[in-house]
Amino acid sequence: MNHYLDFEKPIAELEIKIGELREYSTDSVDFSSEIMKLEKKADKLKKEIYVNLSRWQRTQLARHANRPYTLDYIEHIFTDFFEVHGDRNFREDPALVCGFAKIDGKPCCVIGHQKGRNTKEKVYRNFGMPNPEGYRKALRVMQMADQFGLPIFTFVDTPGAFPGIGAEERGQAEAIARNLREMAMLKVPVIVTVTGEGGSGGALAIAVGNRVLMMQYSVYAVISPEGCAAILWNDGSKGPQAAEALKLTAQDVDSLGTVIDDVIPEPVGGAHQDHKLAAASVKKALLKHLAELEELSAEELIEQRYQRFRAMSEIEKPEK
Repeated sequence: MNHYLDFEKPIAELEIKIGELREYSTDSVDFSSEIMKLEKKADKLKKEIYVNLSRWQRTQLARHANRPYTLDYIEHIFTDFFEVHGDRNFREDPALVCGFAKIDGKPCCVIGHQKGRNTKEKVYRNFGMPNPEGYRKALRVMQMADQFGLPIFTFVDTPGAFPGIGAEERGQAEAIARNLREMAMLKVPVIVTVTGEGGSGGALAIAVGNRVLMMQYSVYAVISPEGCAAILWNDGSKGPQAAEALKLTAQDVDSLGTVIDDVIPEPVGGAHQDHKLAAASVKKALLKHLAELEELSAEELIEQRYQRFRAMSEIEKPEK
């Protein structure tokens, strides 16, 4: 089922008309020329709308219900995927998908957040918000990949780590902090791709990589716009205003120069328009960066990862 955002309504109206004309077309009544005109008009409208999106609209696009999730990328990019479950301590966390696969025949490790599309899936996946056991499962799988010399690919798409009482009781902050420390010392290439929302520590817990990539319409920030608005103005409805202040889009983050390494182009209208084409762009970027990182030794990979995150901060000396 197609899901349209408010600013996509004009496109939706055209696509409905195109669908109706196709349905009524027969051998005796041919609407192909009208359909072609409407398709050209729709393509032009898409380009006009998506070029001028605000930061809040890009945030909505990053959360689009039809956007590809980790399992979709696994289906189109990798082969022979074998999922690993549980943290060997508490339980399985469906919000994080972890396992091993092959990319172009090369064995690798794949980890990523997984949201749901319908109500049942969303509840099962906890809306893509992992508990501590999810991060511990991810770390277990990463350490296995490190042991066997396999490159690690992570896909980030979460509003943040789950803030429930149970999660805090089981050590949410400790689990995230441990992942940050341990990922920094992995001896294999780690390539991170922000595919949708990159929210706070919940994202960073699987995002300490040698390369960090962002999809064209993804967002990456220390907090969600609604959360920021609730803290600053005690009004979560001011999310659009907070989004402008956070400068959280891929283009904004790329302009900082040190946070990410590449922006992956998406199909016109966003990755949800064509999962296969979006995945092809991601695969091309992953293979390109993997080839570069495979030239580095284990010590060089650790040092490169350390230096990239050190470079994200600046120390200003006070004026005398």
